[in-house]
Amino acid sequence: MVDKALPPVSIGLPFYNSEQFLLDAIKSVFAQTHQEWELILVDDGSTDKSLDIARSIDDPRVRVYSDGKNKRLATRLNEINSLAKYDIVARMDADDLMDTDRIRKQLECLMEHPELDLVGTGVCSLTDDGEPVGIRCVSPNHHITEKALLAGQAGIVHASILGRKEWFMRNRYREDLPKSQDTNLWIRSFSQDDLNIAIIPEPLYYYREDGNVTANKLLLAYRVGRISIREDAKGRFTNRVRTKGLMALYAKSSAVTLLNWLGKMDVIRRRRNQQGIEAAEKAKVLGEIQTVQALQLPVNQAHMAEKS
Repeated sequence: MVDKALPPVSIGLPFYNSEQFLLDAIKSVFAQTHQEWELILVDDGSTDKSLDIARSIDDPRVRVYSDGKNKRLATRLNEINSLAKYDIVARMDADDLMDTDRIRKQLECLMEHPELDLVGTGVCSLTDDGEPVGIRCVSPNHHITEKALLAGQAGIVHASILGRKEWFMRNRYREDLPKSQDTNLWIRSFSQDDLNIAIIPEPLYYYREDGNVTANKLLLAYRVGRISIREDAKGRFTNRVRTKGLMALYAKSSAVTLLNWLGKMDVIRRRRNQQGIEAAEKAKVLGEIQTVQALQLPVNQAHMAEKS
């Protein structure tokens, strides 16, 4: 039986020009059933009102950092891991939401299995308007393979990750990569026999991904994926697996280029959510979102008056 006195967690939330969704993301943290947390809000040089929104939250558990620079995600995630005061770190993106039980369930899993360093979850895909359109979860007996890792199909939802700070400190993100730093991280840690992860087969993370399925973003991700295979897929990855991984990414790039030319990028969006979502699950997610959005945050009225 898990000790219900679960440890505190540092929740890292980097943001850039996220004023449309940032408040809901912050509310998702405050709505968690596990309340022993600190929230680290790191601005990446926003030019909209995101930083004002972050600074308006009046709670001693919330820390806001801003240096006015645009350093991109990998750098900010490395900074968050260094800033975290607790031994366990969770992350989320500024345009997403999460199930109110997400952190509790992941902590329980991590505490039950001391051999693990990381715990991820399944995802519910949302439109930008907050409409649930699909569920992506691994099977209960899910096993991560070399082939799946190189293809970016290991079932690891980056923004859903919770893990031990010491793991993140010894497995830092590559800051020279413009995208897919997460896939690169899994490949490098797996190469070193240091990817001890479990994935809870429940959609505990609500992921707005309309803007992520574009030809430019996918082609960049595939290009970075090829760099990761050439430079970082070592150790446990055989030459045969690496070669097949490269060929698969070249094939994906060709397919995306063709679909984009034909104006058929919606094909990829549909393929991502083949599992769909049942009415009961959809109602549950919508209920969770409504609970989060109805939450009243503690706001620094003086700060808001100064900015109005």
